[in-house]
Amino acid sequence: MIDINVLQKLENICGKESVFTDSETLILFSKDETEDFSFLPDVVVKPDSTDKIALIVKLANEYKIPVIPRGGGTGLSGGSLAINGGIMISMEKFNKILNIDKENFQATIEPGVITQVFQETLEKSGLFYPVDPASRGSCFIGGNLAENSGGPRAVKYGTTKDYVLSIEFISPTGDIIKAGATTIKNVTGYNLTQLIIGSEGTLGIITKITFRVLPLPQFKKLILVAFSSPEKAAAAVSEIFLKGVIPSALEFLEKDAVKTTENHIGAIFPNSDYDAHLFIEVDGYYNEILEMDIEKIAEVLYRFDCSEIILADTPEKMESLWALRRAVGEAVKSISQYREEDTVVPRAKLPELLKGVKDICTKYNIRSICYGHAGDGNLHINLLKENHNDGFWNKEGIEAVKEIFRLTVSLGGTISGEHGIGYSQKNYLNIALSDETISLMRKIKTTLDPNNILNPGKIFN
Repeated sequence: MIDINVLQKLENICGKESVFTDSETLILFSKDETEDFSFLPDVVVKPDSTDKIALIVKLANEYKIPVIPRGGGTGLSGGSLAINGGIMISMEKFNKILNIDKENFQATIEPGVITQVFQETLEKSGLFYPVDPASRGSCFIGGNLAENSGGPRAVKYGTTKDYVLSIEFISPTGDIIKAGATTIKNVTGYNLTQLIIGSEGTLGIITKITFRVLPLPQFKKLILVAFSSPEKAAAAVSEIFLKGVIPSALEFLEKDAVKTTENHIGAIFPNSDYDAHLFIEVDGYYNEILEMDIEKIAEVLYRFDCSEIILADTPEKMESLWALRRAVGEAVKSISQYREEDTVVPRAKLPELLKGVKDICTKYNIRSICYGHAGDGNLHINLLKENHNDGFWNKEGIEAVKEIFRLTVSLGGTISGEHGIGYSQKNYLNIALSDETISLMRKIKTTLDPNNILNPGKIFN
């Protein structure tokens, strides 16, 4: 419970109309999209300036109160949960696109801008921001930076970190810091920009970002193809790259994911009775080159016992297929309580990971549904509780997760590709990282946040 004096000071900083302690607001901000976790903050504040956030963080240091930055609430590892109560700072009022510099291919925006809004605004100027998380219609750009989001197009274009030139952020002690530069080259001191990106709100609260952006590709083509086994679909992935083609997206869905989505949204996937599917998109500036890429991809696919290849070459057809793909996550989560694991391995190891996951889930009698970004080896593994009791789920279910993570690491991978460690995965961190590495991370956190007030209890205890 926060002292009444602190609440009064928060109202003095933000205005009474921007400070919330009512149960409806606290419940709304107690959850994100991670499993069924819920932790009530003591107060939610909605500041509208960088100076106000700095004052809030300084106040929190004075009273040793946790501060939790909050974006769109779409996180999948509990990164924005108030697990120790405290002050939750909603970034929803930081929603301005400040500048689009078409000549230098740059854009400066605030962290509360919705990713899809940013992308569509750029497209009107013939520009392109490729990072494309599944929640792009509701997630905030600031959350994308906090988790270093990727999405389907990471296979060709990389992740959030590859597009950030500079940031303004509030340090854990309340200082306003500007890091990076609006130049392509910059080796001027430590790279604080990249330190903050992916730090899950534990090292700073981002208040402004300058991105580099790209010319908008003029042409796209998307194909959907089905296979007689997940292993054959996964094996085809590496062969596509060996042909010299780099797709702009290369997505994998097993049959269970497809059928679940059909049932959830009342739509039909083509060839849905096959055991696995690949979505393969190519984009670029010359239609003739894309047609040659599609031909090369088809040559590969037909060697792996695939169905007919369905080509979507109009915006309407492509959007229809992508709508099916984007619905998968929500469909799977509607079945029962679940754990979603965000494993990533070198793409050639994907067949081994798939087989190993199924073997582990058979051993523990747990149903799994797998889908994800096959082009970069990022497999989302959903374990479903279904009819298991809580005791089984909290013991055998966790042991299954540990075995999956050990397998992933043994294949040269790691335990999170784009969802982060946050709250839900922190007890598994030592499977992927050495004690020495974790110790160094702790020292960085302690140095920057001596009172441990900024999003405490995330990544590690």
